[in-house]
Amino acid sequence: MSAIITDQIRILNAKNFVAGVSTSTNSYYAFVGLPNPTSIVSTWDSAPPAPIDSFNNMNDYYDTMLAVKRITSADVKQIVPKLNWSSGTTYDYYRHDYSISNAPPNSGGTSLYTANYFVVNSDFRVYICLQNGTTPETPDGKPSLDEPTFTDLEPRAAGTSGDGYIWKYLYSIKPADLVKFDSTDFMPVPLNWGDNAADASIKNNAVDGGIKIVVVKNRGTGIGTANQTYTRVPIKGDGFNAECTVVVNNDAQIESVTISNEGYGYTYGNVDLAAGSVPTPTSPPTLDVIIPPPGGHGSDIYRELGATNALLYARIENDAENPDFITGNQIARIGILENPKAFGSDQVLTLDKASAAYGLRLTGTGYSSVTFTADSLISQTTGTGVTAYGKVIAYDQTTGVLKYWQDRTIAGFVTATGSVSTAQTATAAIYGYNTTRFTADPSSGGNVTIVGGSSNLSISTTFTGLSTSINNRTYYLGQTFTKGVSNPEIDKYSGNMIYVDHRPSITRSSNQKEDIKIILQF
Repeated sequence: MSAIITDQIRILNAKNFVAGVSTSTNSYYAFVGLPNPTSIVSTWDSAPPAPIDSFNNMNDYYDTMLAVKRITSADVKQIVPKLNWSSGTTYDYYRHDYSISNAPPNSGGTSLYTANYFVVNSDFRVYICLQNGTTPETPDGKPSLDEPTFTDLEPRAAGTSGDGYIWKYLYSIKPADLVKFDSTDFMPVPLNWGDNAADASIKNNAVDGGIKIVVVKNRGTGIGTANQTYTRVPIKGDGFNAECTVVVNNDAQIESVTISNEGYGYTYGNVDLAAGSVPTPTSPPTLDVIIPPPGGHGSDIYRELGATNALLYARIENDAENPDFITGNQIARIGILENPKAFGSDQVLTLDKASAAYGLRLTGTGYSSVTFTADSLISQTTGTGVTAYGKVIAYDQTTGVLKYWQDRTIAGFVTATGSVSTAQTATAAIYGYNTTRFTADPSSGGNVTIVGGSSNLSISTTFTGLSTSINNRTYYLGQTFTKGVSNPEIDKYSGNMIYVDHRPSITRSSNQKEDIKIILQF
C-alpha cells in the first residue's frame, strides 16, 4: 500500500512543539556537559563521535551533565530556510503544483518547500516571489535586479528595471529575534502570526482562493487583431468573480495577462478567453492560473513558507549571584531536557538555571592556593574499606568550593576506549565498585579528608548555606551546602532527553558567554 506523510504534519509538529515549550505546565532546559571528551575518544575535538540513542547512553550523558538553562516561550520559534536577496540571482516563484514531476527549475528541489521562492532583504524584510519573469521565451525566469523594500499589502514589482519580478511582502524580522534566532541557514517566522498590528494587516488582507498571478506559458497564434487589450476576462473554476486583462501584441499573440479582480474561493481555474470576447486563436495559448495557499497569501505563513523546523535558544553566561556554569574546564556536549525534576523532589524543575554538579566546601591550611587538575580523581575514605571517588570539574580558590562529577568509570565500568579509571584496579571491570557519595558524616574508619589536590584539604563540616562572606564581600556558591556538601539542583536522571549534540570542546572562562542555538527538524 502506497502512502505519504505530508509536509503539513511536519509543520504541525513544529508548531505544536513551540506551543508546548510556551505552556506554563512544561519546563524545557538546554544542558551543557562532558568536561573530559578527549579521555573518552582521543580524536573528539577533531571528529566528535555521533551520539547514540539508547537508554544506556542517555544515562551516561546524564552522568557528565554540568548545568542547565531554562528555555522560555521567548526562546523558541519556528524557522524557515534563509535566502538573502542577491542581485543577479534567478529565483523560483510560488506555484501550488510543484512536485517531482513538475520540479522548481532553479533550486533543484522536488516540491514547493524545497524551492527558493522567498527571500529576506538587507533590512530583514521577508518577501515571497509570485512571478520571476517567466515567459515562453524565459521558461525558467530571469535574474532579479531590483531588491524588494516596500511594505505594501498588495504584491508589486520592486523597481523599474523590468526584470519581471512580482513580490509579496510578508513580515519583518525584529532586531531581538535576529540575536536569538537568525543563523547562516535559517531565519525565524513570527510567533502567533497575526497577533500584532503589522502582522494582522497582512493576515487580514489575505483572500482565500484569491488569484494573484496568471503565467503565460505559450502565447498562441492568430488571436484576432494585433495590439488589442481585453478587459474583464473571467477566470472560470470553482471560485468566484476573478477577472483579468489580456493584452494581444503586434504578432496577434498573448503578450501579458494581469489580474484585475482576484475573486475568491479558487482551488483551480482557467482563463475563459471566449467569455472575455477574445477572438478564437489559430493555435490556443497556454495560461497557468496560480492558486494561492489555503487562506490566501499571508494568511498562514507557517504553511506558506513551510516552517517544518524549530529553533531553541539559550545563553550560557556567568552570574556572580548564581554561578551554576563552571569555568576553567571544558564542555563538549549540549542537549535539551523536557520536564526534569528538582533534586530530591517529585516537582518539575522551574529554576532559571541550575547546577547538575556535586559540590564540596573545603577548608584547611592554604586552601586558597591549593590546585586541583581538571578531570583528575579525588577521593575520600568514608568508612573502613569504603572509598568515594569523583572527578574534578572546577575548584574556586577564593570560596574553597570544589565541584565534581561521578560517572560509571568510577564504579569500574569499562569506557568506550576500553580503559578503566586509574583509581581502580584492572579487576574493577570484573568485580565492580559501588558509587559512593562524598559525605560530611563518615562512618567508623572514615574521615573528611579530600585527597587529590596539590595538598589535602578537608570538608568544611561547619558550613551550611548558599553564600559565604570573605573579607566583607558576599560570594554566592550557586547551590546550597549542608555541612560542607551540596547536591545538584536538578535530578539528572529525570525528564526526557530529547536532543543530544556532540561538539568540539571549548574551555569556559569567567568573561565568556555562549549562545546555544539548537535546530529541531521535524
